[in-house]
Amino acid sequence: MSKNVLDILVVGGVGVDTIVRVPEIAIGEGDNLGVEPIRDYVAHTGNGVALGSLHLGLATRFIDYIGEDQQGELILRRYAEEGLDFRHLVSPRGTPRSVNLVDDAGRRYSFYDGRHSPDLRIPRDFYLPHLAQADHVHMSITNINRDMHDDLERLGLPVSTDLHAWDGESEHHKEYALRADTVFLSAAKLGGSPEKAMRWILDNGRASLVIATDGERGGYVLERGGELAAYDAIDPVAELSAAVPEWATWRPVDSNGAGDAFVSGFLWARRRGDGLAAAIDAGRVAGAFACRKEGTHSEFISEALLAESLAALRR
Repeated sequence: MSKNVLDILVVGGVGVDTIVRVPEIAIGEGDNLGVEPIRDYVAHTGNGVALGSLHLGLATRFIDYIGEDQQGELILRRYAEEGLDFRHLVSPRGTPRSVNLVDDAGRRYSFYDGRHSPDLRIPRDFYLPHLAQADHVHMSITNINRDMHDDLERLGLPVSTDLHAWDGESEHHKEYALRADTVFLSAAKLGGSPEKAMRWILDNGRASLVIATDGERGGYVLERGGELAAYDAIDPVAELSAAVPEWATWRPVDSNGAGDAFVSGFLWARRRGDGLAAAIDAGRVAGAFACRKEGTHSEFISEALLAESLAALRR
C-alpha cells in the first residue's frame, strides 16, 4: 500500500466557463438572439478531473495558476465549498475563460481564450513537493506544466493526459501525447477514423493505452500490441434505471465536462484495481451522469452511485 497522501495530483486546467444556451449551434441572420439566462461556472479540464476524482473518494490535489480577479475568487470559493485541496500561483494575465454555446441536444462549441503567456511555467520548486506526495499525476495540456515531464519520468510516476479534440497533427499536443502512460482524446477532429492517431501515440511514445471518446457514439480503445476495439455509449434509462431509480429520468442536457468525468471515472476504477473493461464502464457511467445537468462541472457522480450503477450494469 502506498504511503503517499495523494491518490491523484491534477496539474493545470482551471478557468471559468460562460454558458450560452442556444436552439442550435449556428449564427443566424441579424445581429442578436435572445437566449436563456447566461451563467458562469468554475470549469475547464483539470477542474473537472480534480472535482470528479474528489467526489469519487480519491485523495486529490490540484495545482494551477489563476488570476487575482473575479473569476479567481469564484474558483477559490467553489473549492473551499467542495473541500478540494487546491494550491495555486498568480497569473499576471488573469484567470482563463471560455464561452460555450450549448444547443437543445446538449452538444457544445467552445471559445477558449487561453490567456496565460506562452512562456508561463509552474516553477520546479513549487511542483516537486506535490509530486513527492502523489501516486498518479494527471497532466492537462495547458502548457504551464510542460517542463515537468523530465521529473515525472525521473520519479517513475504514472501519468495520464487528455488531448481533447486533437487533430493528430498539432505540435502543441505531441509532447503530452508521447510522455504519458495513459492517453485520452476525443475523436471529434479525427475524421471518424481515430486509429491512425492512436497508433502513432503508442508507436512513438511511452503510453500503453490510448482511449478515444466519441460522444454519443461511444469510443475506441487501443492497447500496446493490441487491436482497436470500439465501445458503445451507455443508455442509462435502458441499461440502469430498472435497478438504480436515480437514472429513470435521465436525458442528455449539456455535454460540457462529460470527457473529464469519463477520465475521473476511469482513473477511479483503475485506482481500485479494476480491469480495462470495468474502467471503461466506469468512465461511460460517469460521463453520462455529467450530461444530465446544465452547466460545466455543476454536478459529479458519487462513489456510491457509480459503484451501484456498475453493479447494475453487470447483472
